Amino acid sequence: MRILITGGAGYIGSHATRCFLEHGDEVTVLDNLSRGHAEAAPANVLVRGDIAQENVLAELFRTRRIEAVIHFAAFPYVGESVADPELYYRNNVCGTLELLSTMRRCGVMRLVFSSTCATYGIPQRVPITEEEPQRPINPYGRTKLAIEWALADYASAYGFAFAALRYFNAAGAHPAGDIGEDHDPETHLIPLALQTALGNRSRVEIFGTDYPTPDGTCVRDYVHVDDLAEAHRLALAHLQPGQGLHLNLGTGRGYSVREVIRACEEVTGKKIAAHEGQRRPGDPAVLVAAARLAEAKLGWRPRYRALPEIVETAWRWHRTHPHGYRGSPGCPNP
Repeated sequence: MRILITGGAGYIGSHATRCFLEHGDEVTVLDNLSRGHAEAAPANVLVRGDIAQENVLAELFRTRRIEAVIHFAAFPYVGESVADPELYYRNNVCGTLELLSTMRRCGVMRLVFSSTCATYGIPQRVPITEEEPQRPINPYGRTKLAIEWALADYASAYGFAFAALRYFNAAGAHPAGDIGEDHDPETHLIPLALQTALGNRSRVEIFGTDYPTPDGTCVRDYVHVDDLAEAHRLALAHLQPGQGLHLNLGTGRGYSVREVIRACEEVTGKKIAAHEGQRRPGDPAVLVAAARLAEAKLGWRPRYRALPEIVETAWRWHRTHPHGYRGSPGCPNP
């Protein structure tokens, strides 16, 4: 299939790009590189551009005969969304609506959307099923939910076929070790811990030790980035005109902050300094997925279920790219 992957030079997008290419699909990556990395996507498939550029999109749809879109192009930071909500509404909502409009005009009616468990807010029940009320507590989650609503309306009115994949904590890296997680600023626990193990940080922060969990720290469901990529491929194959899929993606197993740090110490063989701080506003105590529906609908099951396996792939990336893509061959180290 001929596929456009927006944000395909980002963390999850780059792994999805590789997944689709390995399965023989014809892929075009569109990324403005404001958050992504040119080194993360093959040069022969990467087009630098923005989802809000109607002329660029329309030209790609026409000349490359695009049949479907995998949409990752969004800003992903909760804290940044609180500090600058306009940035998030303009990019995540307005930009996506421009994308959908151009798709409709060009007759491209299939889309797999990168959504998030942040649309649930603070859950009433854990593990979280797809029936859990969606009550996001920050602009990031609200922008993602707004697009889920838009997609449902587009399916009903225009015959769009879509999947909204609500994944939990993406983690790990491709086992080859040549693409992985490189954010600026980095906010995810596993790369922060591994960067501390490498000596690039003095310590990792633990935000809150008084949660109602076994060790007092937050519990999260970590799902490997390659498993997420495979779910996007499977979801695309199951799209039906005028219908939508809403699916959680996770392992169904939660790990506390302390457990993650211990796993990173075991994998790296290094002691990781940690500082215990105060809770961050709005952090739920536990976020764990019930992903049985993805298995039933798509036949999707995570290959990486144990946290040390996931951390090992991340460590392979960070050990060989201690400064991320800036340390890749041909790129100057800072």
